Parts: sequence; C-alpha cells; structure tokens
Amino acid sequence: MEGEFNIGKFKERMEKCVDNLISEYGTIRAGRANPAILNKVRVEYYGTLTPIEQIAAVSVSEARVLVINPWDITALPLIEKAIQQSDIGINPANDGKVIRLTFPQITQEGRKEIVKQVHKLKENAKVTVRNIRKDALDLIKSLKKEGVFSEDDVKNKEKKVQNLVDEFNGKIDTIAQNKEKEVMEV
Repeated sequence: MEGEFNIGKFKERMEKCVDNLISEYGTIRAGRANPAILNKVRVEYYGTLTPIEQIAAVSVSEARVLVINPWDITALPLIEKAIQQSDIGINPANDGKVIRLTFPQITQEGRKEIVKQVHKLKENAKVTVRNIRKDALDLIKSLKKEGVFSEDDVKNKEKKVQNLVDEFNGKIDTIAQNKEKEVMEV
C-alpha cells in the first residue's frame, strides 16, 4: 500500500521551507536597493492593509536608491507613514510625486551582523527540514506497526527520506552561501 506513504507530500513541505528561506533572505538589507525589502510593509489604504506593490510602482533607480511611485498620488503620505513605522530602518524622502529610499553604505561590522542573521535563518530552515524528516519517519514506523510495510520497505523508505533531506540541506546551504557572498561584497 504505497498510497498511504507519499514522499511527494514531504518533498512539497521541504520546497515550501526553501521558498520561505528565499523570501526571508529577500527582505535582508545588503547595502543595495532591493524592492523585496518592502514585501512586509503594509499601507492602510481605504481601510485595508495593502502591500506597497499593489498601490505603487517600485523600481531601483540607482544601486542604492529605491523609487516608489504611487498610482494614486493621495496614497503618498500613507506609504511614507507605513515605511516610517516599519522595521526596515530607512527614512523615506517624499518629494510630493515619489518616495525615495536611499540605502546607506553598510560597514564591515554591519555586514558581519547581517551574516549572523543569514546563518540563523539557514539553521531555522534546516531545523524545519529535520522536523519534516521526523514526521516522515514517524509515519513509516506507524505503517510498519500496522503491517503495511515490511522491514525492507522501511529501510528503502527511510533511505529515500534521508536522500530528500540531504538534497534540501544542500539547497539551503547553497542559497545561504550565495546570500552571504552578496552581503560581504563591498
């Protein structure tokens, strides 16, 4: 009864974990303008908390400058307020037509702090993958107790799960190394 144990379900959960890590890394400031830093910022627009990208065009005008051009000019002060109240740590410059976010140059010490954050997020992702592996192994053991799997089936399934874990840990390491390299570039 292969149908009761679907390794694809666990692979999908691991893929979501990796996607979440990529999303989290996108919000980390690395001294360069990156529109993803605004992903978590919500603007109170007509009584609804709305993502900035739904009410304005966000573009990179220079290496360290983001330009936010709202489609409705009345949203400009609302966007400015939302950015000021967020935790991104950049003060918006409102010229009446657009908002500019200028990213400061990060010191070497600041870069090392960001790398620590990158490593922490990497470890959290690996813990999540290990928890998914535990769930898969628990299911395999319970199906063995029910007599669905033989000892050989169990070993085979456990090996497949471990191969999946190794694959995703490798992806997580690669993504983290790339982010660390990006952060440490001067």
